[in-house]
Amino acid sequence: MAEVIIVESAEAAGEIAADAIEALVGGRPDAVLGLATGSTPLTTYRALATRGHDLSRVRGFALDEYVGLEPGHPQSYYSVIQREAVVPLGLNPQLVRVPGDDGTDAGAGERYERAIEEAGGVDLQLLGIGATGHIAFNEPGSSLASSTRVKTLMHQTRIDNARFFDTLEEVPRHCITQGLGTILRARHLVLLAFGENKAVAVAAALEGPVSASTPGSVVQLHPRVTVLVDEAAASGLRFADYYREAWDNKL
Repeated sequence: MAEVIIVESAEAAGEIAADAIEALVGGRPDAVLGLATGSTPLTTYRALATRGHDLSRVRGFALDEYVGLEPGHPQSYYSVIQREAVVPLGLNPQLVRVPGDDGTDAGAGERYERAIEEAGGVDLQLLGIGATGHIAFNEPGSSLASSTRVKTLMHQTRIDNARFFDTLEEVPRHCITQGLGTILRARHLVLLAFGENKAVAVAAALEGPVSASTPGSVVQLHPRVTVLVDEAAASGLRFADYYREAWDNKL
């Protein structure tokens, strides 16, 4: 079972996630982090940036990237990762990869998988979850064993991400994303979710059946998962009281 921690705010969740990363890097300065984008991981990056830890040897692999945006586009995930993680955390940009940063041809997914493997695998993977239940850009119906590949985005996902663009039409229809099987190979998953609009997806992922219809449910198959949710995102959890008791009385 995942360790589910219900906190009062996204900032509190960010502090706990930053603690986990700091502990990891303290023991392994060249640790491999799985970097997420969007608004969800921002409190983690901000908390980590205040710790003053030397992260210059940390290697990073982003979860996904849009297809069709130039790397310099402000909403490309290459740019987002540079702006929200690399610069404030003092990461070495040469050690941070984004899917498709060496081209989005048919072999891009295999090359990215190989790069992760050659780095020794991801030690800690940050994750968010979409309203459709997707993690990374693995939309409902994605194979639970999938690897990095090009996917078509659901209309709802494009609507959700349109807030970062001037219009919905500017949101790309395709992406290249780590697969669910890729994510499962990380040694520690840290899933964060905030807000009432994530409550249904969180409940389905953590307490529903493991199903390709809810890609986030794949975390139930992983031996080490930490889930950090605020009260609103936890509002659909049947066993919320147990999760609170387990956290309050953790050995």
